Amino acid sequence: FILSIQASLLEDLPEIEYETFKLDNGLTVIVHEDKKVPMVAVNVWYHVGSKNEKVGKTGFAHLFEHLMFNGTENYNSEYFEPFEKIGSTDQNGTTNSDRTNYFQNVPTNALDLALWMESDRMGHLLGVVDQEKLDEQRGVVQNEKRQGENQPYGKAFTRISEAAFPEGHPYSWSVIGSMEDLDAASLEDVQEWFKTYYGPNNAVLALAGDIDLETAKEKVNKFFGDIPAGPPLVKPDVWIAKRSEEKRDIMFDNVPQARIYKAWNVPPRDTEAAAHFDLASSVLVGGKNSPLYKELVYEKQIATNVSAFYYDREIAGMFFLVVDVVAGEDPAVVEEAMDEVMESFIKKGPNAKLLKVEKTKALAGFIRGIQRIGGFGGKSDLLATCQTYTGNPGCYRDNAKYLDEATPAKMKATFTQWIDDTPYVLTILPNEKYSISDAGVDRADGVPYPTEKVSFKFPELQTATLSNGAKVVLAQRSGVPLVELNFQFNFGYAQENNDELGYTNFMMDMLNEGTKKYSSLQFDEALDSLGSNLGFSSGLDTSYVTVSSLKANLSDTLDLAKEALIFPTFPEDEINRIKKQTLAAIIQEENRPAAIAYRNIGKLLYGEDHPYGKPLTGSGH
Repeated sequence: FILSIQASLLEDLPEIEYETFKLDNGLTVIVHEDKKVPMVAVNVWYHVGSKNEKVGKTGFAHLFEHLMFNGTENYNSEYFEPFEKIGSTDQNGTTNSDRTNYFQNVPTNALDLALWMESDRMGHLLGVVDQEKLDEQRGVVQNEKRQGENQPYGKAFTRISEAAFPEGHPYSWSVIGSMEDLDAASLEDVQEWFKTYYGPNNAVLALAGDIDLETAKEKVNKFFGDIPAGPPLVKPDVWIAKRSEEKRDIMFDNVPQARIYKAWNVPPRDTEAAAHFDLASSVLVGGKNSPLYKELVYEKQIATNVSAFYYDREIAGMFFLVVDVVAGEDPAVVEEAMDEVMESFIKKGPNAKLLKVEKTKALAGFIRGIQRIGGFGGKSDLLATCQTYTGNPGCYRDNAKYLDEATPAKMKATFTQWIDDTPYVLTILPNEKYSISDAGVDRADGVPYPTEKVSFKFPELQTATLSNGAKVVLAQRSGVPLVELNFQFNFGYAQENNDELGYTNFMMDMLNEGTKKYSSLQFDEALDSLGSNLGFSSGLDTSYVTVSSLKANLSDTLDLAKEALIFPTFPEDEINRIKKQTLAAIIQEENRPAAIAYRNIGKLLYGEDHPYGKPLTGSGH
């Protein structure tokens, strides 16, 4: 039942056409024309992150990201306000170890507004950064740090950063920094940070959407051309800092179950090894048939969740394994089982069939991302990423080539070289429970709000009714070989009796756990081989089945959806397994502040006997 899939990733990899140019002040500009809708994604990347900080002055990169939203010399108010008035979408700013970025999607007639605002904070910011604003944003960042660390396992990554790299390594502190360093940050420190790293020569501007090259050149020169360049900067050398011996830590925290982290320092992003670690992450835990999931969660049932991921950074990467231990199980026994799976994986290399499946899923994921011009994973984000890290906006094709050419033998060689018996291991255990009783544009005119209305045409909706009475609505869009379906059913967990809470969600979870034709593992394998996604969920009043499929695989994907909807068998062993996972999930909910509120707000608003008075997570008790 495993269907044939694309022989080469590169055969179906869409081409993202782009043009580049550079202003005299060093600003690099990338332009991708996509006229499907009258929108332009504006993505500004500064090649500065927490790795550019110094010991004793951590947290500056993230702190400055916040300051960039607090007004400029020519618009001294909240940055988001003009964008809200013109209907901007996907607007945000983020900071990581290597870069800081700011992005938004705007209607075409508001492009001048977006470029004015972005150029104003690049070239006209420091005049309004005073002690009051610094103190305000310092407090916001410190509160963000407290909120993050107050979550279960929220302190793990700070500990891993400090322990996995040698002292002084640019990745040996967290992006958000330490409370002490944030307290010590002075106005002079912040101003020096901006002058050093926020010049146009250290930035990339990516424009994608309803924009052409000549228009981009004219507008970018107009708004950014008068901003002086910053000082020349030297890119740090690669410093992997591979460990020579194992290091172990134990941490106690307010968590419902033990968790094991294993981390190895490995080669950085945009390398062949990086592609191998990315693929291996999916092969190891990508589905029920993946080695770690099948051994620890499905068969031995000593873990409730397993994950693996490659942390792609510029001067060193990290490969992680993370396992949540079933309550009552010995973490040492679980870790031993992890090691046995990894020893076999390194000795034999990845299963060729699973590797082929993950390549198909990688292509499908890439195609889903580039449907969008902006936002995380959209085309402007992809082009800016490649330019910032490699100097080549089309580096995604090189990375796709690494994925395409990955073989079990090549991946075995990579893992043999880097994944050995020298990881950093952090085990987090639950706390014991105790009880006691001069510009190119005249900025004096203010923000250039659009004066013309944007015309926009949605796809024409086509409707039909099947012979069984099911209503069908089709919104057809060309350009990407992808089909998305959403089946909606008029029932939800509001209809449950109080002594049967959670049955609706549980039933939906069981639909792909065994059918007349497939066992649970076979169903998962068949779905993965197509690069398709099939989801089952419930709300208070409505239940959903969602389908995402490459166009070429739609018929086979719908056959699987039909199997799940019409021929589920609800095997007893699968019911018992899913029941354990559901109970573990409920325990997790009861330990997370947001989930606690979500479980209880219904009965507080409506009363316990009202249909909406049930736990809004749908999981029951």
